[in-house]
Amino acid sequence: MTTKKSLQTTLVHTGYKAPEGFAAFPSAIHHASTVVFKDVASMRSGQWKDKSGYTYGLHGTPTTFTLEARLAEIEDGKYCLLAPSGLAAIAMVDFALLKSGDDVLLPENVYNPNRELGRWLSQDFGVTARYYDPLIGAGIAALIQPNTRLIWTEAPGSVSMEVPDLPAICKAAHDRGVLVALDNTWSAGLALRGFDVGVDIIMQALTKYQSGGSDVLMGALITRDRQLNERLALAHMRLGMGVGADDAYLVLRGLASMKLRFEAHDAAARRVAAWLKGRPEIATVLHPAFEDCPGHAVWKRDFSGAGGLFSVLFDARYSERQTDRFVDALTLFKIGWSWGGANSLCVPYRIAAMRKDWPAGGQLVRFNIGLEDPADLIADIERAFAAL
Repeated sequence: MTTKKSLQTTLVHTGYKAPEGFAAFPSAIHHASTVVFKDVASMRSGQWKDKSGYTYGLHGTPTTFTLEARLAEIEDGKYCLLAPSGLAAIAMVDFALLKSGDDVLLPENVYNPNRELGRWLSQDFGVTARYYDPLIGAGIAALIQPNTRLIWTEAPGSVSMEVPDLPAICKAAHDRGVLVALDNTWSAGLALRGFDVGVDIIMQALTKYQSGGSDVLMGALITRDRQLNERLALAHMRLGMGVGADDAYLVLRGLASMKLRFEAHDAAARRVAAWLKGRPEIATVLHPAFEDCPGHAVWKRDFSGAGGLFSVLFDARYSERQTDRFVDALTLFKIGWSWGGANSLCVPYRIAAMRKDWPAGGQLVRFNIGLEDPADLIADIERAFAAL
């Protein structure tokens, strides 16, 4: 006998199923915390580690699995894990691979929140965090200790722009059984293929070019080694690193135009940087594509592009107060962290407080060149120079 369901039950349990065969270009957005199993056996046999099925929203849906697969393709990797931010992805590497008594090496030009994480690991978790000259190359071999487990690299440093010799660092590390992680956010996997230069783990902040809209926070870890991916996946599970389906969709939507946008950022940034190089207010332009940028020869050898981010050092005659006034006088450039969106940004840094043994010199200001007309950006900078 069929019993008619009440209206309230019908609101929860519908019998309707949409017809199959729908096809469209956008990836579907699958929202889920609870994943429904067809029976108890399938629930008990469910496996989240190899992504062969679905067990819980935190471990992935078709939307996040699709994004992970596409990001791995871009870097020519095999495995990918998503995190709520780039910093969350960095933390996942540290907590997956380091324990009390271990040692980690970080470059002096490391992303400052990663430096803060290293300080936290040293203070509260018994992990020694040491810092090295980003241009050390093969010389890093002398810093590797028996308890060194991980070397972080960043190419280039996101503020001072030194480009490290990654093949040399990776060889020295691998000769001693040490893993190398690369923050490859600057190139988005487009201008530098991390696995080609020898790294083991690639971290990207998808907040930048992958999204392109200045509206998403997300990070990713990409690997080729199955066992290494499983160690990271365990940390991913234990730390509860979930991302929302809507955010994953926004990154998926941005991937199709990412290379075109990256190239537009790159061309505009080189034009603005070249103009700045000829200005008397600027002592140095820190752009990896320019010969006088530390590590330029390595950039020329290993990279195929540059994107929109670079820094400048003002002439030493200008004080912090004056360069702050310059930044405040800009109109098209906004003041804010991050990069990779359509809007240009400008941020002054107290670089001497961030870096050990930073040479005395002018004030550092970082530019992110967006998708505006470069001529308008140059005119904006020229007007702001009057505020000096």
